[in-house]
Amino acid sequence: MPATLVAPRITPPTSAPAPLVSVEELSHGERKVALYASDMPNRYRYHKGADAQLVTWILQGVARLGLEELYLSAAYASGYRLLEMSHAATPEQTRAHLARFANSRRLDRAESLAGLTVTGPGRIDISAAAIARSRRPMVEGACDCGGTGWMPLQVFDGEALSLSCPAHNPTGTRPNTRVAVSA
Repeated sequence: MPATLVAPRITPPTSAPAPLVSVEELSHGERKVALYASDMPNRYRYHKGADAQLVTWILQGVARLGLEELYLSAAYASGYRLLEMSHAATPEQTRAHLARFANSRRLDRAESLAGLTVTGPGRIDISAAAIARSRRPMVEGACDCGGTGWMPLQVFDGEALSLSCPAHNPTGTRPNTRVAVSA
């Protein structure tokens, strides 16, 4: 086997792997996904003084998924949540979300507990970089807006209207369509 370690270890192995990131560097959504991926029991109930246990599970989930997959899964979960709350999620997006997060009760529980790490007694702030990442949702599967940020709206009498896509254009910003007028 390539890269097989044959020399004895100089330092004893530790029970917990070195954290890839600190909890402060994770957004609420990333903490939620990390808790979902951890060994946290499905029916875990928070109790006073259990903040260290939540941090341990978050770091375990980060180690299990890796940062790239954690960031990706959190962005997909955020995008799906925005679409689902707006009744704009397609069946394809719902299938992708359920494939990624098969246990919806566990995901809800993880979200509640992640919220406690932000607002609870053992509050852990969120870095500016993590907040910036959380504002970039992604969509898994085809979106009704086609990636344009605008979804067609059915109206009467041939009126052409569109709605801002909650995942691709959550602020409803219109593209700059300034027209130059010369006299």
